[in-house]
Amino acid sequence: MHHLLQRGLAPYFLLLLLLVPTLAEAQGLVTLRGRVLTTEGQAIPYAGLQLEGSRRGAVADSLGGYQLQLPEGRYRLRVSALGYQSQQRELVLTTRTPELQLDFRLVASSRQLEGVEIVARGIGRLQRSPYNAVTLESRAYRSSTKSLSEVLAAAPGVKVRQTGGVGSDTNVSLDGFSGKHVKVFIDGIPQEGLGRSLGLNNIPISYAERIEVYRGVVPVDFATDAIGGVINIVTSQRTRPWYVDASYAAGSFATHRSTLSVGGRLGQAGFFGVEAFQNYSRNNYWVDTPVQDFASGTIDLDRVEHVQRFHDTYHNEAVIAKLGLQRQPWADRLQLSLRYAQYYKEIQTGVRQSIVFGERHRRGYSWSPTLEYVRRQLLDGRLDLTLMTSYTQARSTLIDTTAYKYNWRGERELGLGLGEQGYAHNRDDERTWTASLSSLLRLRSGAALKLSHQFSHFTRETSSLLARQAVGTDIPDRTAKGVTGLSLQLRPQGWLGMTLFAKHYLQRVSGAIATTGLQGQFVRHSYATSTFGYGLASSAELGRGWQLKASYERAYRLPSITELFGDNDLDQGKLGLRPEYSHNLNLNASWSHRLGALHQLLLEGGLIWRDTRDYIQRTVQNNGGGHWGASYINYGRVHTRGLNLGLHYDYADWLSLGGNYTLMDVRDALPTDPTSGLPNVGYKHRMPNLPYSFGGLELSLRRKGILGEGSLLSLGYDNQYTRAFTFYSERLGVNARDFLVPDQLAHNLTMTLSLARERYALSLECRNLTDAALYDNYSLQKAGRALYAKLRVHLGH
Repeated sequence: MHHLLQRGLAPYFLLLLLLVPTLAEAQGLVTLRGRVLTTEGQAIPYAGLQLEGSRRGAVADSLGGYQLQLPEGRYRLRVSALGYQSQQRELVLTTRTPELQLDFRLVASSRQLEGVEIVARGIGRLQRSPYNAVTLESRAYRSSTKSLSEVLAAAPGVKVRQTGGVGSDTNVSLDGFSGKHVKVFIDGIPQEGLGRSLGLNNIPISYAERIEVYRGVVPVDFATDAIGGVINIVTSQRTRPWYVDASYAAGSFATHRSTLSVGGRLGQAGFFGVEAFQNYSRNNYWVDTPVQDFASGTIDLDRVEHVQRFHDTYHNEAVIAKLGLQRQPWADRLQLSLRYAQYYKEIQTGVRQSIVFGERHRRGYSWSPTLEYVRRQLLDGRLDLTLMTSYTQARSTLIDTTAYKYNWRGERELGLGLGEQGYAHNRDDERTWTASLSSLLRLRSGAALKLSHQFSHFTRETSSLLARQAVGTDIPDRTAKGVTGLSLQLRPQGWLGMTLFAKHYLQRVSGAIATTGLQGQFVRHSYATSTFGYGLASSAELGRGWQLKASYERAYRLPSITELFGDNDLDQGKLGLRPEYSHNLNLNASWSHRLGALHQLLLEGGLIWRDTRDYIQRTVQNNGGGHWGASYINYGRVHTRGLNLGLHYDYADWLSLGGNYTLMDVRDALPTDPTSGLPNVGYKHRMPNLPYSFGGLELSLRRKGILGEGSLLSLGYDNQYTRAFTFYSERLGVNARDFLVPDQLAHNLTMTLSLARERYALSLECRNLTDAALYDNYSLQKAGRALYAKLRVHLGH
């Protein structure tokens, strides 16, 4: 055993020990297995199966499959799932038929089901999953002008941060982890590999059917190296005879958004779909900032001017098409998808608001084919298999060649050289190939074994276009990453479920490293990383609406592409970064209650504990000459302690009220500076540029039939509060106020009128109603009050 521990194989050995008793054939039992499906044949994940008069039951897996072992006899089995009418079956089991295949097809319902999930303001909880997860249903937001990132901000423990308006860089903070600590997937494809055109801030909410947020411990289903959590954007897999959904929105700062969705069936088994969307905005909102005076050559930091952004236009366009077959003898689903997207972005500021550009800009495009194959019920109905492969080719060009420099008034003067940040006309050609496997084996004992693997390979070649002919790099950036996960799902009792898992991480990196101090000569540097992680997730339903969840993971996160190689712009990468690893512990308790047919209530609270080593931190640095950039370092040790609180209430069909609060204390836990060997002056201080106290409220009122049958008027209000935090270390003492992101509270109003059962909808929105000064990364100011209107039309099924 000691030898196994040294080689990192102990987690797999423990899984095998646990697996041995599950492989034994049970005597005198009948095995009942099957799938829980919609009436159209689509899987319903995590549906609940309960024997009436007993605590025995099962939970369907992520593909809708279930398995139960029962003594012979007569039973009444109840099946329920969020958004579907429950179904009951009378069963008579006898050992003369030791195995019985039984599928359930549930009818969709607009009412929520007791004991499965309580939903308020579009947010639901995967109660029967052992993982701490919530799901945001997009239907409640489809008639609004919100993007995916703005809807995501409504989830508890989630803080969405961006550097400006439409098209600005966005990252997600989840339980104290942000940026690359949180992985984003779109239909199983890592969003990081899809190019700049398909970011969270660019994708309309109508593109998603739901958003799943896994906080802390991450299921092996994703085969990823996330250390803070996973956001999974799930698009619709339903097939309908035909449909057309179109929308157009316009508003402040010359903002225009439009979407078009068309699809339907082809014969008995075929289907197709096309999604297209575009965003345009000048982002010319007002900011308050000191301004450099060209006449004197100085900046008076105590004199703040109200100025308008003048170089921040952004637009992007995307088309996503899919074609497939389903319900074939050789495949439950075979789908080919093709994505194409392009963008243009003017760059107004650097990493600090004091830096202003007037001509710097970037443009690019990406295209990506994806093939997905799903086959279920193999090996006598016990094996489900999903295969996916995707290839993305992206090109991005940065132009920074002007001889002028600008201030915030839009004035310009000749600079000392060419380029505002650095003389550049660079083109990045990136290629990413991703392949994944997910398999689920239902064992005769009632347990299930899941194996998932994802492999990705990335290559970037950079060329300078300053000369007449492009000059390419001799040493391209390359990384290959593979993550394998193995889990054992157990439900020893109907009220108790647990999952044990182990993961293996492998990464190979190759890039250029300077051989001289002036970085005039480079050589190829290659290295590989291999390590193991493991964990446990469990849930217990204690009756009377109470549920407890506990999970632990020794998690690893491999350095990302930007952290390793930079972005050939403001971020400077660092080869040789070590993986982060962390001991993650999550505890969650929830209480759901239904009073009659009108009232639904959900209370929940969670505790988070993290001990993170080799924490990868993004730091802002002065590159001289008034130029600033960012770099990455491994920071020895960080402790995270936090809590999440949530309250959700529904009254009948006309009132929803929800609120959440997050306190996340992320502190420097390194007593000694590893470089100097001296005491670390930042020891026990909060880590910089991380919001640690934030929350929000949301209220929704709905009135049906206000303009006849099928009409609906919805009024919504929400707010987001963020307590002040420093974007440099708190150890600056009295000077900390100069580096403070202040307290901020934003209020938003929405009114939506829909007719003919949501076939036509008009939405009016006001964001940042009080025109509050809102800031984010390194005190970059966001937009003030903004008004938007949206018209949506839906035809067909």
